[in-house]
Amino acid sequence: MIISLKKILDVAKKNRFAVASPNVYSMETVECAYQAARELNAPVILMVWDGGPEWVEKVGNICKFFEKKYPDVVCSLILDHGGSYESEMTALRSGFSGIMSDRSKLTFEENVREVIKTVEPAHAVNVAVEAELGHVGEGLEYEETRDSGLTNPDEALEFIRRTEVDCLAVAVGTSHGVYKGTPHIDFDLLDKLDKLVDIPLVLHGGSGTGDDNLAKAVEHGINKVNLCSDLMLAMEKAVRGDALEKDQTGYRDSHAYDLYFMGILDAGHRGWTECLKHYMRLLKSEGKADLYEEYKTEPEVNYYGEYDKSKMNIM
Repeated sequence: MIISLKKILDVAKKNRFAVASPNVYSMETVECAYQAARELNAPVILMVWDGGPEWVEKVGNICKFFEKKYPDVVCSLILDHGGSYESEMTALRSGFSGIMSDRSKLTFEENVREVIKTVEPAHAVNVAVEAELGHVGEGLEYEETRDSGLTNPDEALEFIRRTEVDCLAVAVGTSHGVYKGTPHIDFDLLDKLDKLVDIPLVLHGGSGTGDDNLAKAVEHGINKVNLCSDLMLAMEKAVRGDALEKDQTGYRDSHAYDLYFMGILDAGHRGWTECLKHYMRLLKSEGKADLYEEYKTEPEVNYYGEYDKSKMNIM
């Protein structure tokens, strides 16, 4: 059951846990995410990166297909790092329940102005918006860029007031991708943001940050953790291990190659799923789907049917 990103994260904030948010990009990864959430009775936030409008619509439709197969799973479907207004409006038309509008490389005023353009139509159709203040850089540049984009707490209050975003991605020392260097989280800064800000906080760059750091980040106010690289690396490790085992036992020579190949892929998807389940437990979201019982009886949202289209500036 896909519900609003705001509802998912408001419950997490109230109960002091975080929701795992994996990047999904195929039929298999989408179903793996649903299966992990069902097995652990945990909420999950499915993220689709901005690969252009056609990609957003395609993967979004896959997510909605499996929603019908797993109606008991509580999830949100969001556009990750929306970089263009066209992709963001495609997400709205495609039934996403959240949009991460990323203008974090712009100046503060430009960030505010551009995010408002997304918030207005999104809120008109009951879709939540996440934005980023400060800038989470790339892990390969970690030593050079870690301190340059940290979130300013005073700016955070002003940003939220003016944009009316529903959750805020903060830069407190994480980076996207694989780290070159040792991750160092500024927990004092995170504490200050948690006390000042009354909306859920999001941590980008969860992969490679370390279990201790992530568990502590949840204790200090993080309610959503984005995950991608670690899931892919877990898939690769499982694929390599399964292929080596099959080669050593002569599996390749004694079976049709398509069965050999499909078996390796299955191992990779199991590795991806187990890694996601590890993070669900670490973030204290296991068993928390029960907290969303009141939303499970809600009718499917018809975003265009319940709101005045004249108020929506959708391409």
